Amino acid sequence: MVTSTTLSIQHVCSRLILQYAYLNDERRFQELAMLFTENAVLYRPSAPAQAIHGRPAILQAFEKRPPQAMTFHLCSDILVDVLDPERAVGRSRILLLSATRPEDDQLATVESKMPVPGIFHDTFRLTAEGWQFAERRGSFWIATPAR
Repeated sequence: MVTSTTLSIQHVCSRLILQYAYLNDERRFQELAMLFTENAVLYRPSAPAQAIHGRPAILQAFEKRPPQAMTFHLCSDILVDVLDPERAVGRSRILLLSATRPEDDQLATVESKMPVPGIFHDTFRLTAEGWQFAERRGSFWIATPAR
């Protein structure tokens, strides 16, 4: 039987996945880093074997992105399983659209790169700050050229 507590946890964790996408695309990296526990581990889809340990390192990794990089993450098929009142796991699909912002800032002239499908496997923890990612492990479905 699914309880209201289970549904509430699933909703909050699903929302974290969506917040991650929006904050990432909007380049609000400080806020994005706060979605993670202090000692979280992130494996980005572009480097699925390379662990980024801890909130400060996660923030630093995002801040290294070139300022002209534009992304648009579509998230779907979000499934969250509650393990207990303080732990949950989830998975979701992503479709990454990306482009390079033109120097003249005329977005009508942007040439988009090929869409890239991928997946995320997440571990969530309830902390004093609320539900957060303890681990986020992403990978692309297909090999992509260097970005």
